[in-house]
Parts: sequence; C-alpha cells; structure tokens
Amino acid sequence: MKAFMRNSRLNKKQKMAGFTLIELIIVIAIIGILAAVAIPKFISLSSNAQTAATNGVAGALSSANGSNYAARSLSASLGVAVANCTDVSSALQGGLPTGYTITSAAVAVGATVTCTLTGPSSTSATFTATGIT
Repeated sequence: MKAFMRNSRLNKKQKMAGFTLIELIIVIAIIGILAAVAIPKFISLSSNAQTAATNGVAGALSSANGSNYAARSLSASLGVAVANCTDVSSALQGGLPTGYTITSAAVAVGATVTCTLTGPSSTSATFTATGIT
C-alpha cells in the first residue's frame, strides 16, 4: 500500500510540468517594467557617449596643434601651416573623423584662438589653434 501511495505521488508530480498562465503573465509584466526603466537610461548613455567622443576628438585636435606648433617652430618643412581653425585637422594623424566639422575662424601667426568642433547629434566642444606659417 505504501509503495502504491509513493507511486501515485510521483505520477502527480511528473504530470505537473511547465508554468501556469498567471506565472507567465507575471514574468512578462516584470520584463515590461524593466524595459520601461532601462530604455531611458540607455538613451541617456548614448547621448553621453556622443558628447564624450566629441570631447575626445577636440582633445586630440588640441594635442595635434601643440605638436604641430613645436615641430613647425623647429623647421618650416615639418608639420603644417595653421592660418585657420580648419587647418588643424591636417595636423591630426588620419585627419578629422567623418561626422565632425570645425567652424572656420582665422588664426594670426603666433596667436592662440579657441575653435569649435561639432560632432554627432550636434554635440560640440572647443579646442585651441595656434597660428604658424
């Protein structure tokens, strides 16, 4: 008799496989709530990443400007002449990445000017350009 009761309990447990409808609905509701919270955070991260990328390119332009000025000061055959903010992109190894533009502004010889770089999604940053012939 005890063996029969044990076998009938096992048969009931084996037949109860899978999830009930209410369990599935609760899981779908939880996933929906998590998605509603995560999507705005992802959009914010995307915007922060674009701003950081634009700041990184602006920093690279400032660094290229400093190296170019030092090299050009040693010899006119080194580096590139800078008479406009847009000329600094020629000093950048590989040139200016696609999707970025530099606002044109004249730079006098020996003068340092703050230039504006515009990147993806209208993000902007500034860098310096030093004029040299």
